[in-house]
Amino acid sequence: MANFTPLSAAIGGALIGLAAVMLMLLAGRVAGISGITAGIFGIGAIDRGWRIAFVAGLILAPVAAMLAGYQVPPPEMPASWLLVIAGGLLVGFGARLGGGCTSGHGVCGVARLSKRSLTATVIFVGTAMITVALMRHVIGG
Repeated sequence: MANFTPLSAAIGGALIGLAAVMLMLLAGRVAGISGITAGIFGIGAIDRGWRIAFVAGLILAPVAAMLAGYQVPPPEMPASWLLVIAGGLLVGFGARLGGGCTSGHGVCGVARLSKRSLTATVIFVGTAMITVALMRHVIGG
């Protein structure tokens, strides 16, 4: 495995967990990205400030890492913008259909031992495994 980095993965996971706990303790909110982002665009939303700051932090963190001298690899994009747009729409639809996204269910819901989130996370992971197997061994050749 060329990308095996257990120390940085453990530190990153701990930071994600800490951020989720702090958001729950300080604001009483779940750190689910789809819900946070939806609240930014919601009509009549009164708590947009922290939501914008949260999403801005997701975008600005890699920029800050680059400015600090860390090597940040560019994202690998498919050849077609149509695939990017279709994938984004499918992820948004799936998050809406599932009542939340992988971050909300997988990080926060599982930590709270929510049966709904445990079920959703098992489905997310199982679907991802099937998709990777199909893409690598059936479709991708």
